[in-house]
Amino acid sequence: MIVRKDILVKAANFCAYQERTHAEVRERLQKWEVWGDDAEEIIAYLITENFLNEERFAKIFAGSKFRVKQWGRQKIKYELKARKLSEYCIKVGLAEIEDDDYIETLKTILDKKKHELRTEKQSLILKQKLARYAIGKGFESALVWEMIGKIIIKK
Repeated sequence: MIVRKDILVKAANFCAYQERTHAEVRERLQKWEVWGDDAEEIIAYLITENFLNEERFAKIFAGSKFRVKQWGRQKIKYELKARKLSEYCIKVGLAEIEDDDYIETLKTILDKKKHELRTEKQSLILKQKLARYAIGKGFESALVWEMIGKIIIKK
């Protein structure tokens, strides 16, 4: 099977612009009306030429969502699963997040949110709002509640 050179170049440029998953490339190839063995041949070429690497994608995705958007591991894991990455790639991606940085980030977002909610006088409602916020950002509930206990006592 001979793959059209223009489609191959478009696919390589698509992957060179930013990291992509196999599913994203397959979807784009379908938009370009490339299916079946031709699509698989292009994906195989992109992998061998290192344009496409799901481990690299997972590392960059997890690291940037954690650092820039301050997402927790749960939300990052959910997003990576939604992008059809393997469990191995998800583990590799989540390994990019250092435990100390993770706890420090959680502490920082809880402190910031606590100051935004400074008008809240009732301790229980404040705790619930802080927990809902942090859990919504993808942090584990047990860790969130532990950290809230430390922050509220620190007042």
